[in-house]
Amino acid sequence: MKTSRGESLTPAEVGRLGERVAKAWIRAQGAKVLACNFRAPGGGEVDIVARQGALLLFVEVKTRTREGFGRPLDAVNRDKRRLIRRGANEWLRLLGRRDFPWRYDVLEILLTDGERPRVNSVENVSLEES
Repeated sequence: MKTSRGESLTPAEVGRLGERVAKAWIRAQGAKVLACNFRAPGGGEVDIVARQGALLLFVEVKTRTREGFGRPLDAVNRDKRRLIRRGANEWLRLLGRRDFPWRYDVLEILLTDGERPRVNSVENVSLEES
């Protein structure tokens, strides 16, 4: 992925761009973005916390600039799942209740020069230890 000046984006820039695409996609689906890059004390993180009707979404965003290196979902390994679980549990703790529906999703973002970003939503991802 290149900038308008023809320079390659850094991995951090690719990630930020992917998260901007993800937020726009989530909003286009009728959901409300509640928080971005939520960090829990003592470890734990969630890229995007959103609400779609009564459903709370904890969304991990994985962005790639080319195919062929495996599916972005595959990068959500055991350690990453643990961080997402901790972040989501802290969010629920701060709300003071867990009696409403929620789920974990992964948004796979593919950014290719000259093309519209592609988004694949993987809903209700299991974050259990494997």
